Amino acid sequence: MPSSRADADYSLLRNRIRLELRKAAETLRNMGYRVERISSKELYDYLTGETPTGDKITIHDILSDEYLVLHEAVEISELKKKGVSINKHTVMRCLRRVYEAHYTATEHEFNHALSKKDFNWVKLRLAHARGWLDDPYLPKELIKRCESLIREYSKRLVVE
Repeated sequence: MPSSRADADYSLLRNRIRLELRKAAETLRNMGYRVERISSKELYDYLTGETPTGDKITIHDILSDEYLVLHEAVEISELKKKGVSINKHTVMRCLRRVYEAHYTATEHEFNHALSKKDFNWVKLRLAHARGWLDDPYLPKELIKRCESLIREYSKRLVVE
């Protein structure tokens, strides 16, 4: 029997998380990306753990969108490749690495959306990315990377 509400929520979502991760992993492999093995519990804990800003997007929102699941799969894979443990404390304990992984994940998310010619998605996420520049927790040394990401994909959007 689940010991808490979080455990009960995870029990209800476990199979859905597993299915969405499997689909994202297949898409990523088809894109030539080497995705790490991610357990449903790792994704759940990562998405429901502590954050400095208190995310507005829910695990249900993420699981309902192929681009966001793919994004999270890359983000977690990038962290795992650097030896970071994935749990409810990952974001707070490894904030700089999470931002780095976030930008790599965004690139893969954009590439996937562009391959599907989903230009509206890229426009929406570029608007989000512009807002990321106002994030008070964004390490100053990563501002240029965010700006570069915005510039590159804004240009690609015009070309596509």
